Amino acid sequence: MRKRKFIAIAGNIGAGKTELTHFLCRKYGLTPFFEPNDANPYLEEFYKDMKTWAFRSQVFFLAHKFRLHQELDRQTGTLVQDRTLYEDAEIFAKNLHRQRFMDARDWGLYLELYGAMKATLQPPDLMIYCRCPVRTLKARIRLRGRAMEKDIPTRYLQRLNALYEEWFEGYDLSPVLTLPTDKLDYLTNLVDRVDLFRQIEKHL
Repeated sequence: MRKRKFIAIAGNIGAGKTELTHFLCRKYGLTPFFEPNDANPYLEEFYKDMKTWAFRSQVFFLAHKFRLHQELDRQTGTLVQDRTLYEDAEIFAKNLHRQRFMDARDWGLYLELYGAMKATLQPPDLMIYCRCPVRTLKARIRLRGRAMEKDIPTRYLQRLNALYEEWFEGYDLSPVLTLPTDKLDYLTNLVDRVDLFRQIEKHL
């Protein structure tokens, strides 16, 4: 019997994943695992020149997310992860390949790495999908003021949103809880908060 429960939180840039992660950790005393954005030495260059830096940036994320997931699998208790290895491949890397920022040779190698890693990992017990329209994403990105994100094209966010919808149509590794994060106010609205707790606690 597994000694740990694993909640994964998925969603586009600015969808509210980190806020939800912090919120659940405060409520339930969970152990958080965060995406290594600040540690990626390619990310700033990637946003300026996606074609040159796409493969290197995505391999960095894949390797670090794999290491993070391995560490998570060794833990006990209930854990929550802000963005998973699955999204790196199924959303972000796939988008870069479709836009021809990652050529077929690099994409093939990336898929080999992803497939080998994915086969060794335990999937989450619950996947929470933070669904959010692009207009709200852009407003939140502006509000948080990260320099490297300020010039993200609208079309890029639209493509990511479309890929999230496509991915979740076929996702079957775990139960999925979809949250419309542009409409829910679980921080201050008691009804939204109780409903969120009720849905999550079915899986804990």
